[in-house]
Amino acid sequence: MSTETAAPSVVANPTEGPVFAIIGNPNSGKTTRFNVLTGLRQKVGNYPGVTVEKKVGVCYSQHGRPMKVIDLPGAYSLAARSPDEAVLRDVLLGRRTDTARPDRVVCVVDASNLERNLYLVSQVCDLGLPVIVALNMVDLAEEAGIDVNAVELERVIGVPVIRCQASTGMGVLALRLAMSRAELARPAFEWKIPDKIVPAVNEVIHGLTAREGRDRIGAQAEALTLLSDRENFPLAGSSAPSPIALDVVNRHEELWRKEGYDWRGALVAARYDAIGLVLERVQRSKPRIGVAMSDRIDAVAVHPVWGWFVLGAVMTGLFLSIFSFAEYPMNWIDSGVAMLGDAVRGNMASGDLRDLITDGVIAGVGGVIIFLPQILILFFFIGLLESTGYMARAAFIMDRLMSHVGLSGKAFIPLLSSYACAIPGIMATRTIEDRKDRLVTILVAPLMSCSARLPVYILMIAALVPGERVPLLTKVGIMLLMYALGTIGAFLFAWLFKRVLLRGETPLMILELPPYRVPSLRAVAMHMFERAFLFLKRAGTVILGISIILWFLTAYPKHENPEATAAAQIEGSFAGSAGKLIEPAIEPLGFDWQIGIGLIASFAAREVFVSSMAVVFSAGDDADETSSTLRQALLDAKWPDGRQLFTPLVCFTLMVFYVFAMQCISTIVIVRRETNSWAWPLFQVGYMTGTAWLASFAVYQGGRALGFS
Repeated sequence: MSTETAAPSVVANPTEGPVFAIIGNPNSGKTTRFNVLTGLRQKVGNYPGVTVEKKVGVCYSQHGRPMKVIDLPGAYSLAARSPDEAVLRDVLLGRRTDTARPDRVVCVVDASNLERNLYLVSQVCDLGLPVIVALNMVDLAEEAGIDVNAVELERVIGVPVIRCQASTGMGVLALRLAMSRAELARPAFEWKIPDKIVPAVNEVIHGLTAREGRDRIGAQAEALTLLSDRENFPLAGSSAPSPIALDVVNRHEELWRKEGYDWRGALVAARYDAIGLVLERVQRSKPRIGVAMSDRIDAVAVHPVWGWFVLGAVMTGLFLSIFSFAEYPMNWIDSGVAMLGDAVRGNMASGDLRDLITDGVIAGVGGVIIFLPQILILFFFIGLLESTGYMARAAFIMDRLMSHVGLSGKAFIPLLSSYACAIPGIMATRTIEDRKDRLVTILVAPLMSCSARLPVYILMIAALVPGERVPLLTKVGIMLLMYALGTIGAFLFAWLFKRVLLRGETPLMILELPPYRVPSLRAVAMHMFERAFLFLKRAGTVILGISIILWFLTAYPKHENPEATAAAQIEGSFAGSAGKLIEPAIEPLGFDWQIGIGLIASFAAREVFVSSMAVVFSAGDDADETSSTLRQALLDAKWPDGRQLFTPLVCFTLMVFYVFAMQCISTIVIVRRETNSWAWPLFQVGYMTGTAWLASFAVYQGGRALGFS
């Protein structure tokens, strides 16, 4: 029995244009194709009920007609092993209540791994949707001695096949022209369903066509999907498979199980048999002379010893770039914020409204956007590591270390992403198949020092080191120490959770090492600016709101003496009262009530600590983590008995506190959505806050015992 064909696809409403889904294996270049087609006309969100990124964009046909494009998560097949793969399956099957089934599909295929990639193509062909195959990475295939005849491949499977090359932009116009066609033929890919499974498929088809009015192709697709993927993910927002189909499949699977028949293996083998016949006609391999460039690089990059040096060099280069390249644009932003504050003061009469704008809005938001250049550099490097293929090597290197704490190297990729922000890091855990491993990774991901901690670290390093300027290597060394401390903490807690809270076997890691590629700077830049936009949006909403609230809490109630100093006003304010309320708990850490105000405010967002300190210590609206004004204000701060407040030991202790403290409402919300429970995020807040207090207590009291101040 072979898959059926149907009449050509015609768009129902030609004025609106068809809806395309872009799919493909991980590392096939799918997202690069999506970015090139849609440019900046994209919306990024999450599928309701599940933390899986949803990207929707618009591209235009050769006639100027808009075409909606959905970038679906990467997957090797429609047999879902993780939530993101389940989203792909459910969208293509039309099960998502929030996402209409696409009219057409663009399958991005890695030409250098054609056999594996055609497996997903064959499954999509079963669905009866019109398909366009984007034969990507033809340059890498040629380097590997593989010649793919695209014309013959198009003839065999009956769908348009477009040769593409991301590094040169080849194939973009041809792909857009193929997508612009008014009609597309249904796929003609044929494969033989095993004889023992045919009765079950026919019974499902009969039941769904007779009792639910389904078409034969859709009914067959439902049957084959259930037979390949019995472990159905009950995702929110997705409708369940047909009860009729489930009943038939359950009965047949029970019989096969008693007979010892491996029906899943038989289906996979049958598909690969058909794919093998296709490859005989379309693919030719040439003997490769010498060792491939990727193999030569990997001889060092994933070496048991030298690989660690490469990884260390990459991380050191990252932090050196953050400090050296970002200095000038940060100074420009600093000057701009100062000029804006001066302009407001020069054009407004003194009063609460002017103070709100200068000390609340400008000081609060300006103190946060100052480190936008560092955020851009961080995301640029992460995008570069991903697009070149090195990210997978880093996971491979870390697998041996990760296995000692009960996780696989695959968990390292979400943890590495958490260096930029814990939110996308936690979202990336959806690629981890085992539920317990996924949960452990979610619980420890916020311990990786994210970019929001950067301004706190930079401010404390500036106050910690004597002298007008902190040497570059000193800054890098202290910063690496903070990042190492968070990483070690994440590994220790992962080890503890895997042995006590979420016991389970250490998973084997099966990870594809993609070939090294010349990065698409356009794609990296788009990713970088996309994240920068989200950061600025947060600065203009969440941070702005917090800054205004903080200003109000420090400005009211008004001191009874109109001539009172700013310090006296803050001490008697609502914020001062809140700081004094928690002072007994934080005084053993070397912190006073003024630092307590910053700790409370930064629970909403860590970076608010900098603007909080600028307001509390009256450093001025142009103060930021690199400002000499704020640095001097911290150095001048005293305890009531005249002792210096921000000693080197206190500055170091405060950095240690922020390494371990949760201090991020947005992350808590994401953990709640990902785990579908409030128990885990509350547990996370509890264990991280407790660890932050204990670690800070040990550092401060231990430092004092050793004679440090």
